[in-house]
Amino acid sequence: MSGLSEEQQLLHAKLNMETSQIAWEELLRYFAGGLVIVVADELDLVEVAARFTIDDKAAVEQWLHAGQIAKVSDAQASIWLEADALLWTVVARPWVLVQEKKLV
Repeated sequence: MSGLSEEQQLLHAKLNMETSQIAWEELLRYFAGGLVIVVADELDLVEVAARFTIDDKAAVEQWLHAGQIAKVSDAQASIWLEADALLWTVVARPWVLVQEKKLV
């Protein structure tokens, strides 16, 4: 985070503190509202949330076009529900960003 302004560092710190693992089942109402975005493992969940928060359209569009972020599909939602999945989650209003990071 050394290249970030103090304001950006504070935003990252705030979002980092708000990030937690949540059971997919608890996110179903947000999924039903079309508000859950899945973030690819190779991206930093907090950085993506920060870009959503500051409305960085260029970064978000780049990730969308690269397939690195997307609304959660019905198929993925079913898989997570069946697996009783825990997902890393952070809110970037109105969006709920989730990531299925696997621990190595």
